[in-house]
Amino acid sequence: MRIKYQRQSTSLQNPRRYDMDDDSYDAIYFDKGVSGTKPFKERTEAKKIIPLVESNQVKELVIEELRDLGRDTVDSINTLAWFGRYQVNIFIKSMGIQSMVDGKINPIWKLITSVMSSLYEMELENLKIRTKMGRDAYLKNGGKLGREKGSNETIKQFLSKPKSKNVISLLDKGKSVRDIASRLGISTNLVLKVRKHYLVDA
Repeated sequence: MRIKYQRQSTSLQNPRRYDMDDDSYDAIYFDKGVSGTKPFKERTEAKKIIPLVESNQVKELVIEELRDLGRDTVDSINTLAWFGRYQVNIFIKSMGIQSMVDGKINPIWKLITSVMSSLYEMELENLKIRTKMGRDAYLKNGGKLGREKGSNETIKQFLSKPKSKNVISLLDKGKSVRDIASRLGISTNLVLKVRKHYLVDA
C-alpha cells in the first residue's frame, strides 16, 4: 500500500495544500485539529496506520512535512525509526526526499531528518517563550486570566472539555503530571486540577 498521512492543527491553517496533491494513494489518513506535540501513535487517524504497518501492508508513507509526524525530536526520530523497522519508505513532499532509494537507506536521510526535527523543536520552544512573554505583558497591564466571576461551569462540563479528556486519557495510561503537561502543551496546574476532580468523580 502507498498511503498518505496529513495533520492540520487548527482550522486557521490553509487546507488547500492538501487539495493540490493529485497523486494516487491507497488510503489517506487526516488528523484535523491535532497538535504536533501529541505523539504520532496517540492520534486518532494515525492509530489506524499502526496495524497496517505491523502487518507489512504499507510500502510507502507520504507526508507533506516532517512536522506532521511530531515537532518533538525524540518522538519524531522514534516514529521514523519505527517505520524503518518495517521497511516503510517515508517520502516528505515539501523537501522532495525519501528514506529509501532502490530498497536501501538514503545516506543523507538520517542527517536531514535529525536536523529538521531539532529545528522544529526549537521553533516550538520559541513559540512557547513568545506566548509567555505576551501573557506576562498582558497581566502587567492589568489584564486578567481565568473564568469571569459568576461562571457556572460544573465539574462535569470541565471534565468533558477536549483538553480535560486528553489529560484523563494520559492519566489512565499512568503518565506523570509533568509528562502530560509537556505532551499537551498545557500547565501542570491544569493537569492537577483535572486529576483532582477526575479521581474524586471516578
